Amino acid sequence: MYRIGGIEAGGTKFVCVVANAAHEILAETVIPTTTPAETFAAALAFFRQQGGVQALGIASFGPLILDREAAAYGHVGRTPKPGWTGADIVGVFRCELGVPVVLDTDVNGAGLAEARLGAGRGLDVMAYLTVGTGIGGGLIIGGRPVHGLTHPEMGHVKVQRHALDGDFAGVCPFHGDCLEGMAAGPSVMARLGHPLNEASPDHPIWTILGAYIGQFCATLTLLASPQRIVLGGGVMSNAGLFPRVRTACAAALADYVAHPRLAASATDYIVPPGLGDRAGAIGALLLAESGLSEAAD
Repeated sequence: MYRIGGIEAGGTKFVCVVANAAHEILAETVIPTTTPAETFAAALAFFRQQGGVQALGIASFGPLILDREAAAYGHVGRTPKPGWTGADIVGVFRCELGVPVVLDTDVNGAGLAEARLGAGRGLDVMAYLTVGTGIGGGLIIGGRPVHGLTHPEMGHVKVQRHALDGDFAGVCPFHGDCLEGMAAGPSVMARLGHPLNEASPDHPIWTILGAYIGQFCATLTLLASPQRIVLGGGVMSNAGLFPRVRTACAAALADYVAHPRLAASATDYIVPPGLGDRAGAIGALLLAESGLSEAAD
């Protein structure tokens, strides 16, 4: 029986799934992200309980070492997640399960799913950005995530400080006031002491976040010219942010790029995920399928 496994490996939880050829979920579990040893052991136990899988795809938080020629391929890079720097994700699961294991970033996995099955279906160039506990982005061209020297780290691009943001230093431990440091969930907690959804509709935090995320969308438009930008993650689950992001993006572009879909009133360029919160898990399954294809070649 055709069975593939997927892991959406987040900083707070691992979502583990087993699916059939039609991507129908046959079994699923959610595991808290604690130490690598504890989290990996619980995930392995789940897949063994399901009778194993033929391939495993992992869409993980990063940064990750994705160069297959590197000695540290499949390991986590310098992450702010305590205890996870250097964790060997690919090695553990490949050794214990004895099947092909394909690793990519969580945003590349979600972007891949959106490009093939969601909001980016039928497009040649699509960008996916998640705005949650952290911020990361993937660029999908021709149905494949872009890799190069490493993988894109969109969340760590510098942004221009908004006039309403005072002297807030940002929360990124590496860069301070990069996009992630200024617009991810922890930055909201640092400013307000509570999540964004508890802020009053007229609180300036909505304008501030919309400005930073929209500013980055403009930068991404100028750099990569995607046909659509998909914004997911917990912060973007607040639908009221989308109009602010679109307005800020249009303002930053200043009519330099002439296209009707870039107007502040356009709603088909900067959009929410078509697959909702399932994009990451589905993307992990698509990675697993690619592992099967590689093994067959």
